Amino acid sequence: MRIVFMGTPGFAEVILRALVKDKEIEVMGLFTQMDKPFGRKKELKAPETKTYILENHLNIPIFQPQSLKEPEVQILKALKPDFIVVVAYGKILPKEVLSIAPCINAHASLLPKYRGASPIHEMILNDDKIYGISTMLMDVGLDSGDILESTSFLREDYLDLETLSLKLAHMGATLLLSTLKNFSSITRKPQDHAQASFCKKITKADGLVGFKDAKSLFLKSLAFNSWPEIFLENSLKLLGVELVENEKNYKEGEILEIDEKGVLVGCLKGSVRIARLQAVGKKPLKAKDYLNGKRLKAGDILT
Repeated sequence: MRIVFMGTPGFAEVILRALVKDKEIEVMGLFTQMDKPFGRKKELKAPETKTYILENHLNIPIFQPQSLKEPEVQILKALKPDFIVVVAYGKILPKEVLSIAPCINAHASLLPKYRGASPIHEMILNDDKIYGISTMLMDVGLDSGDILESTSFLREDYLDLETLSLKLAHMGATLLLSTLKNFSSITRKPQDHAQASFCKKITKADGLVGFKDAKSLFLKSLAFNSWPEIFLENSLKLLGVELVENEKNYKEGEILEIDEKGVLVGCLKGSVRIARLQAVGKKPLKAKDYLNGKRLKAGDILT
């Protein structure tokens, strides 16, 4: 089975690994995003999928086009894939690409829920009890194609973005292998578009929080733990956030208690414990040490 793989981040890299190792599959090429500036020094960083191929000296051609126009379409046709596999590629596929071979997308949600760029974030932010991933036969719409297969699990504990992403990626690898090998016998299920929900690309501004609702603040700390993290209006980062309770009412940002575990902060609804605090341009500090430096004590307001 000949496939072209289109994918960019670590989530896609986990699935690419599984496909490369399967003896029934031959990966004819990788299409991924261009290397991008990263960090304060703006050094170019390669996509994780590209890095995996290079570090393992795999004989798989790598393509990093800015767009998918006629030259790229001809390259894809020349590779003669049986399937084009798409996992968090980061670009919309034009109909010219969709017509080359069946394009199968592994999307980290139980479609039609959470179409778009940030489904795993949305699962966490909405406090979903069931997490899942779907394979879909792509069409010209945004994550609107027929569902091929799906798998899910019941959440037993809160998971942050990195942990949930890794779990879903491994589940997605198994699911995608099943979909590819059983494609001809799978009954496609059209999505109920009336039930669709959509999610946007995460931006830096999404990390801004306040002390209104403890549960919401805690869920944001899980969803944004990799980037952009969560921070107050003065850009003070809140690290190691724990939900203590979500019933009692306090002044917004009231410091309730300070100990070695962190600072207990009241919200209009509920309270959270914060282990570490990080000011702009500074290293993270234990909450107790940061507050002592600012001469803040129980009864004061953390703003």
